[in-house]
Amino acid sequence: MSTVLTTDWQRLADLALADECLSRDQARAVLQAPDTELLNQLAAAYRVRYHYWGNRVRLHYLLNAQSGLCPEDCHYCSQSKISTAEIEKYPLLSQEKILAAADRAAQLKAGTFCMVISGRSPSEKVFEQVLAAIQAVKERYPLKICACLGLLTAEQTARLAAAGVDRVNHNLNTSENFHGNICTTHTFSDRDQTLANIQAAGITTCSGGILGMGESDDDVIDLALALRQRQVTSVPVNFLIPIPGTPLGQQHNLNPRHCLRILVLFRLLLPRQEIRIAGGREVHLRSLQPLGLYAANSIFVGDYLTTPGQAPHQDWQMIADAGFVLEDPQGRAIAP
Repeated sequence: MSTVLTTDWQRLADLALADECLSRDQARAVLQAPDTELLNQLAAAYRVRYHYWGNRVRLHYLLNAQSGLCPEDCHYCSQSKISTAEIEKYPLLSQEKILAAADRAAQLKAGTFCMVISGRSPSEKVFEQVLAAIQAVKERYPLKICACLGLLTAEQTARLAAAGVDRVNHNLNTSENFHGNICTTHTFSDRDQTLANIQAAGITTCSGGILGMGESDDDVIDLALALRQRQVTSVPVNFLIPIPGTPLGQQHNLNPRHCLRILVLFRLLLPRQEIRIAGGREVHLRSLQPLGLYAANSIFVGDYLTTPGQAPHQDWQMIADAGFVLEDPQGRAIAP
């Protein structure tokens, strides 16, 4: 059990605001603190969050543009080749359906439209269709576009930049040390190289992880430090949804308070970054969802890849009730 005193959390906020990295012992203290310290930890995290983001909340809309049919063996994923989960499987959606989804994103007040396809990496045919769809969305809607397309080469990321992609997502998922426990068909280095290719193309990087897969506290810390070292811009924090039919379908390692402590740690180690409460928000934070906004500054609105999310009007109400405001694609505050 941590013995760090209440006043120490504000000291950690001071370090974050000075762009100084927490020590490993300090990071462990955040994750291992007793529940009685949670509100004090959130207050410290909010100081940092408010300094960089005010009381604004960004909304992202996620489209599963190609589902299933993936040759990888990621143990958490219902779309992997080893999953027996009953999900809808389909090739890349038509441009018409992608545009309809972008229209839905705009209606839901999202600032970013996130287009995801399953698979190790896109074939040339699929990649060309994705580029065309991105350009069509950019012509019609004032949305930022984030593409999540799997492992990408330098040539592919250069073409995405030319097409006007604002951001590319490729999660590191977990620490380098723990990666082999959740995937064997590609390496942590493969993922990190894709991030390097994204950055070399001048595209904003989006990369985070999935927590609750059986990793240790040090693995959580290592993941956050790897993202800090890579200087990613946007960090989605996913909490594992144990889906029956996947190897991790029986993992139940999280509770709402620990999820909040993870968000506090990510804010203190990644003070300037956009931190998004992503998959598993509704499942694991439950009634404590609003407290997550004191550390994080963005969420997904609508559904996730293969699991449902909270109704959009409930998200808007939650944001307003907590005293936050929405952020439009230009970074301006708007009412929920």
